Amino acid sequence: MSTARAAPLVWLLIGGSLACEPGTTTERAAERTRMVRTQLEARGVRDERVLEAMRAVPRHLFVPEDQREAAYEDGPLPIGHGQTISQPYIVAVMTELLAPGPDDVVLDVGTGSGYQAAVLARLAKRVYSIEIVPELAQSAREQLETLGYTNVEVFTGDGWAGLPKLAPFDGILVAAAAPDVPAPLLAQLAVGGRLAVPVGGLGIQMLTLVERTDTGLERWTEGGCRFVPLIGRHAFPEGG
Repeated sequence: MSTARAAPLVWLLIGGSLACEPGTTTERAAERTRMVRTQLEARGVRDERVLEAMRAVPRHLFVPEDQREAAYEDGPLPIGHGQTISQPYIVAVMTELLAPGPDDVVLDVGTGSGYQAAVLARLAKRVYSIEIVPELAQSAREQLETLGYTNVEVFTGDGWAGLPKLAPFDGILVAAAAPDVPAPLLAQLAVGGRLAVPVGGLGIQMLTLVERTDTGLERWTEGGCRFVPLIGRHAFPEGG
């Protein structure tokens, strides 16, 4: 993915001093507002913090230039290397289910273009993101830096293994399908934290939530979805 020209940053007067809102631009703001109203609110996404993040993050700057006219349409888009940027609705649903708080540290597995990490960064204290495709990791890193997301760090590596040296995490979001909930990621989940991951085969998966409580793990599903598969040594057996 080519790196976009830097979008203008909006400076806000807060408490008598200037603060920079990362990733904020008025460019195509009306399309984002329409996207939130018709694709998210109309389908039941209610968390206002999530809705505001989706209104703010310039999705069109996280897709290749030849895909930008479709950036706010209701569907995933290719970003190269056999990967996609997820449908806006599923980004919002997974973020709402994860429910990151302002003091939380979140792990984003499958950086892709960096869009999901940018949404999480507006809601959490710190986001660590991991991507197995070096070219995608680098382009996402550059775009997030260009847009001023100082609370996101992108790593190149196998997302199945997570980032154990930085654990535990208050939330873990996996933006790729897995045959089961990755055990290494469960081990990195803090008490009170949630993990969201699409679980199933290479066709349709079930969006699966796991929460670590004081007494163990609670697991439930939130409906069907379709993601590209996790890639890496422990993702899917050869042949799916």
